[in-house]
Amino acid sequence: MGEKEIPGYTYGTQAVAKSPVSLEDFDLLKKTVLFTEEDEKYLRLAGEVLGDQVEDVLDLWYGFVGSHPHLVRYFSDLQGEPDSSYLAAVRKRFAQWILDTCNRSYDQDWLNYQHEIGLRHYHTKKNKTDNVQSVPIISYRYLITFIYPITATIKPFLEKKGHSAEEVEKMHQAWFKSLVLQVTLWTNPYLRQEDY
Repeated sequence: MGEKEIPGYTYGTQAVAKSPVSLEDFDLLKKTVLFTEEDEKYLRLAGEVLGDQVEDVLDLWYGFVGSHPHLVRYFSDLQGEPDSSYLAAVRKRFAQWILDTCNRSYDQDWLNYQHEIGLRHYHTKKNKTDNVQSVPIISYRYLITFIYPITATIKPFLEKKGHSAEEVEKMHQAWFKSLVLQVTLWTNPYLRQEDY
């Protein structure tokens, strides 16, 4: 499935508002998390490694979410039953997110789309992309704590193509830094701008 065929995937389009985080402030965030051009290089390599494993990664992550009622509730209807259509729609965008994390330039379009993802976790746009009736927000605490499982569980997939332990570690660290950057950007709608 091409990215143009993913419902609700609006990367680089006019449907995505400009991020309130400037490119200058984004550069400071990158410096703070020690994200460099070498990390970009190793993310590209990770994209090559993960390209044909995306569905396996998602099977693992969806199994994790599905096995924890406090997490799957964010993809459930108002009666608390998991919404399979909602989960399937999000899965397609989640697959593309893996590829975007590895392969996109971290430019203004990327920065804008991170803000869009944040809005889709917050009251502003939660449930609207897929026109579903579910809980109105993904709790801030789970954005932060989800960094660990999404980072820890990617490493075995990065090891599957025969790269050296050093290369795998560099891919893994680049992934971790990117995830911290992204979640930091996703939390913007949750905070008063003067506190962000």
